[in-house]
Amino acid sequence: MQRLINEILERAKANRQRIVLPEGTEERTLKAANQILTDGIADLILLGNPEEINACAQEWGLGNISKATIINPEDHPKKEEYAQLLCELRKKKGMTIEEARKLVLDPLYLGCLIIKNGDADGQLAGARNTTGDVLRPALQIIKTAPGITCVSGAMLLLTHAPEYGKNGILVMGDVAVTPVPDAAQLAQIAICTARTAQAVAGLDPKVALLSFSTKGSAKHEVVDKVVEALKIAKEMAPDIAIDGELQADAALVPEVGSSKAPGSSIAGHANVLVVPSLEVGNISYKLVQRLGHADAVGPILQGIARPVNDLSRGCSIEDVYRMIAITANQAIAAKNNK
Repeated sequence: MQRLINEILERAKANRQRIVLPEGTEERTLKAANQILTDGIADLILLGNPEEINACAQEWGLGNISKATIINPEDHPKKEEYAQLLCELRKKKGMTIEEARKLVLDPLYLGCLIIKNGDADGQLAGARNTTGDVLRPALQIIKTAPGITCVSGAMLLLTHAPEYGKNGILVMGDVAVTPVPDAAQLAQIAICTARTAQAVAGLDPKVALLSFSTKGSAKHEVVDKVVEALKIAKEMAPDIAIDGELQADAALVPEVGSSKAPGSSIAGHANVLVVPSLEVGNISYKLVQRLGHADAVGPILQGIARPVNDLSRGCSIEDVYRMIAITANQAIAAKNNK
């Protein structure tokens, strides 16, 4: 597990990205930011009152916070420029410049505008704010990636079963956002999760669309959805190795895969698992995490044109540190795929 985390950190360090942290006075965020700056993992933009941020840094002994760019939402040189940008982006929704000027005072909106304007590469928030509050400005301002209409969440599963995935490393999606995706959304989730596996885990993705059926062994409308999703995904991204519908054992275990899905290059060799609904994904990764003592890193939000990630409000300093590095890896990939 630590080997993969080290690879993520080294990739970020080698190509430093500008990551916005809108919750600039939040204790865990600030402590993680100090360590990121100490280790040279990313260039950070902290949003908040500079006096408050510096007072917190002094109180907690964070000597490297001075290396961050600190922007006060209430008073900074680009305040009007960002307000005009927001007004232009939302004018079809009836936004006035007065409304835009109020919204740019909100750090979550300001962070996304900084990214949209090309002044930063990604954002991480959620230690204080809800997922909805983090996602709303991202979808309004940065919007989804080309060809993608839904946001989803992937989880890195770092297991103690080296015979599966890549030395026990697998990526699962969607575990965080879209409760009941239709076939088109499921195809998008599969593509986005494959891209996340490449960008963050360094995997050559082998994607299995999971179901309770393998290659027609059961008939049901929810199986039909997975079959249709496979067809759509192959048309959208013919470069991605993907197959379905596969049961979990057929996706992971070579003997079972060759028995249940003979001729499939994915069956028995999958390292990216795409579940048919959020319910399945959320339950599955938590069972693997608790019963299998796996490390679950994420969720990593995907499908947005530039990375915006959401923390759990119960996150640790280490969680914030890792997610800054992961956001940087996503930003690198987004630039490379542009």
